[in-house]
Amino acid sequence: MKDAGHLTMSTKELDRLEIIGRVLERRLTQRNAAEQLGLSLRQVERLCRAYRCDGAAGLVSRRRGRRSNRKLTAAFHDRVMDLVRSRYSDFGPTLAWEKLTEQHGFALSRETLRQWMIDGGLWTPRCRRRQRAYQPRRRRACLGELIQIDGCEHAWFEDRGPKSTLLVYVDDATSRLMELRFVASESAFGYFASTRAYLEGHGKPVAFYSDKASIFRVGASDGARGAGITQFGRALSELNIDIICANTPQAKGRVERAHLTLQDRLVKELRLRSISTPEAGNAYLPSFQADYNRRFGREPLTGHDAHRPVRDDEDLESIFTWQEQRKISRNLTFQYRRVMYLLEPGPETLPLAGERCRVHEHEDGRIEVRHANEPLRCSVFFDKAPRVPQGAIVANKRLGAVLSKIQHDQRERDRQRLTRRSLSIRQKNRIRDAAARADATGPQG
Repeated sequence: MKDAGHLTMSTKELDRLEIIGRVLERRLTQRNAAEQLGLSLRQVERLCRAYRCDGAAGLVSRRRGRRSNRKLTAAFHDRVMDLVRSRYSDFGPTLAWEKLTEQHGFALSRETLRQWMIDGGLWTPRCRRRQRAYQPRRRRACLGELIQIDGCEHAWFEDRGPKSTLLVYVDDATSRLMELRFVASESAFGYFASTRAYLEGHGKPVAFYSDKASIFRVGASDGARGAGITQFGRALSELNIDIICANTPQAKGRVERAHLTLQDRLVKELRLRSISTPEAGNAYLPSFQADYNRRFGREPLTGHDAHRPVRDDEDLESIFTWQEQRKISRNLTFQYRRVMYLLEPGPETLPLAGERCRVHEHEDGRIEVRHANEPLRCSVFFDKAPRVPQGAIVANKRLGAVLSKIQHDQRERDRQRLTRRSLSIRQKNRIRDAAARADATGPQG
């Protein structure tokens, strides 16, 4: 483009000018120029003719400054924006584009609509949105008033061992590590074992502070069907310990920052000691915890310890179990996890027909049955055949462990099928060999 004796050229056009000039000076062949410019030989010939006729201006695109043939008209722009303002003003660009193309037949790209909505003030891109300020809050005044808990899945043993989850308990007042434990994944039984060890070592805190994982908080769809409380929440309720769920990760920043420190220091300490299993790691954690607290712990504002002792009537063994209610039939039977159990008939159990009992499942699979907190003797009456389970809602943090369990079960079922098939083939071979021997010897007698 010429303007008052000046020629405007892009960087690409300047590169073409240099190479075409070298071609006309016979310092470069047209074929080599085509390879350097990524053009065909005929196109280079056209550029050489244009340069001879018009000079450098012949290499400038003649469409510069002109309207694109694909540009949408202003009338089309106004129709689309009027419709968006009247019907889809609170829609995002993607959803608004779907409605415009499916219901109104407008042909435009999603990014074009996004840019139009940004220019029209109907959409604010993420880079322009005002960042939310997370203001700090003061620490709790005393030890045991608020304990932040969370799990961190990480390659703690690097390539020497399996990827595990570390359950971390941090005191809000002192930033001390109160409990550490390696587990396969964040699960109710994992938190049961860690919390029980915490209570036995320190006592009962005032409250635990966690995220909104399904272990701590019941979702809206699950709450309509059940009691509205998780197994972990039920255990804390029996112990008179509050559970508070944070709205954002920044709200429980002490345990989140502890994760970063642990991912740096703990991984290296495990490497120096050649620890490669969760069991060996759990044995080392108490000494690491003491050293961590010595380095990074701080004194509380007050010397009062808010921990309460565990009462004698609080049976931690029974409280930290998976508990569900089941109805006892007239035949003194009930079902739990596709297994039918039979209560032993007697003067204590016969009046319980139609009543509800509570099933206590331990981490090792043991089952205890209680009614009015009194144990009942039962036995397995019928165990249904295993089947492929239907899809279930699984928390994202437990997905890795669930997939590993599914893969293990699938391999076990495949191995059993292969074993049965091998036995069947061997049996058929024996029958065929016996028939062949009988034919060879002929009829007897």
